[in-house]
Amino acid sequence: MRRKHLFLYSLITTCIIVIGLGYRVIWGAEKESNDELGIPPEVVADYVHAVIEADRTSYTKHVERLQDEGIVLSQEDWKHRKALPLPAQLLLQAGTLVSEKGGGIQYRLASLWPIYPRNGPATDFEQEGLEAVAKDPSQPHVGLLKAGHRLIFRAVYADKAVSKACVSCHNSHPSSPRKDFKLNDVMGGIIISFPVDERD
Repeated sequence: MRRKHLFLYSLITTCIIVIGLGYRVIWGAEKESNDELGIPPEVVADYVHAVIEADRTSYTKHVERLQDEGIVLSQEDWKHRKALPLPAQLLLQAGTLVSEKGGGIQYRLASLWPIYPRNGPATDFEQEGLEAVAKDPSQPHVGLLKAGHRLIFRAVYADKAVSKACVSCHNSHPSSPRKDFKLNDVMGGIIISFPVDERD
């Protein structure tokens, strides 16, 4: 049981560290001129997404393998059982921890076909982004948005079904509005956002 928790915590910690480094690149990069911010936000978002996607894919494939072998159990109600969270739940939980660290970096998983309404698009930008990556998963949907006095960079990346567990879970869940997913289908999107202007 201890190994399971260490694996979970190492994934979350890796994610937080790399996101923190990406954030530091934006705020801590030495400016070559007064109007240069360093690495473009599109590149930072790509770095962050690469880590999230790698952790999510690795966790999904390993948990599925270990579950098939009867070594571990991954369940939706994992908090009330001796089980690991589902891959989507792990990503959402890690996103919450990153957000709680402060600094404005946020990420979450959302879908046009969410099992729970809270995981649907929350803004017009998210709706447009999820529709865009469903049509063309090769490119993220990006934009700069004003939030109060802050300028926020947001990106939506396609989230694909990387294993049969993803497909069977969504296709069989009684609350799922879509039940015809296949392996490698776009099931939703990973939404990443962070401020790109100077702090007050």
